[in-house]
Amino acid sequence: MKLISLTQHDVGDPRVPLLPQHVKRLQSLGFEVHLEMGFGRSINLDDDAYKAEGAKVASAPECLSDADVLVSLQVPPVDVLEALPAGAKVVSFFEPFSRYDALHTALQRGLEVWCMELVPRTSYAQKMDALSSQASLAGYAAVLHAATVSPKVFPMMSTPAGTIKPARVFVVGVGVAGLQAIATAKRLGARVEAYDTRPTVADQVKSLGAKFVELDIGETGQTEQGYARALTDAQLQRQREQMAAVVAQSDVLITTAQLFGRPAPRIIDDGMLAGMAPGSVVVDMAASSGGNVEGSEPEQTVVKHGVTILGRSQWAATVALDASGMYGANVVNLIDHAFDAEASAFATSDTDELLGAVSLVRDGRIQDERVAARWEGFEEDVP
Repeated sequence: MKLISLTQHDVGDPRVPLLPQHVKRLQSLGFEVHLEMGFGRSINLDDDAYKAEGAKVASAPECLSDADVLVSLQVPPVDVLEALPAGAKVVSFFEPFSRYDALHTALQRGLEVWCMELVPRTSYAQKMDALSSQASLAGYAAVLHAATVSPKVFPMMSTPAGTIKPARVFVVGVGVAGLQAIATAKRLGARVEAYDTRPTVADQVKSLGAKFVELDIGETGQTEQGYARALTDAQLQRQREQMAAVVAQSDVLITTAQLFGRPAPRIIDDGMLAGMAPGSVVVDMAASSGGNVEGSEPEQTVVKHGVTILGRSQWAATVALDASGMYGANVVNLIDHAFDAEASAFATSDTDELLGAVSLVRDGRIQDERVAARWEGFEEDVP
């Protein structure tokens, strides 16, 4: 069975879907791995590193010919999807609520799409959960970048000229990215506070040595998969009012709140930014999905009221080698789960619960109900 992967097209994101060790493991499962020439160049790996593990290196058209499986990290371009044989499988992040061009092409071409955003948040699926693996690295990288931008040092320092107080870091949203941000800021010596609408995460915050900020905004909770439930407009307003005092005394603010398939909630308004000291740094990790912070811009650095707002979205891409390693492991674990090497065949989403969750497109239909409901409003507008 022929498994292929091509060079990625986003010049701002050097991550690759597979490292040489993943090629070796895929071959042990019975796959013939074909990679496009220059596949690992963005992370300083030459073709010989992949060839040494058994990969065949060729041009993109040669790879695409008779391919059974395409592994990608970024959403595959439309022309790549169009070049795949009907019935081929695509394993990738797919941005199902925004990349309707790719979705339309996959439907028209009769492809089967395993969407990495849809991996369920279960104990068994943790080793396949690419959203979590990348979010963990993103939380780490966001704190390091904030530390380089901030005019303050993070740890307390006793010097002959006096004692420097530790920087105060406030993390809003204690998911995977938030927890890693807390842990990283603590390692750097900062005084860390954190808030989340789910009171159940308070113990996790405290176990990392940070203070959990409690706000009274009424009944909150989380979804079955552990995501925070969306707040009402009234709750968001109460949240902002009570949070303003904590934000004002913070040197670094990191927001991580995102909702699957919906715009990110607006948590920090302009008035809260104006209350921060000049030189403070804000990292809006949700900038690309609408932003938690008023005035943040995707992939831009903005200064408002003397506060620097960082709106980069793909923070994991700043540590591209390890991010590629983690993503590749997630994908290989998913393929290993689904593939029967003896029969040289994949399980089906009809009989496998995990594949049923991950399957986005199959047999010319959108399988995920949430995406299908949204697609109905856009289908006529897609060329």
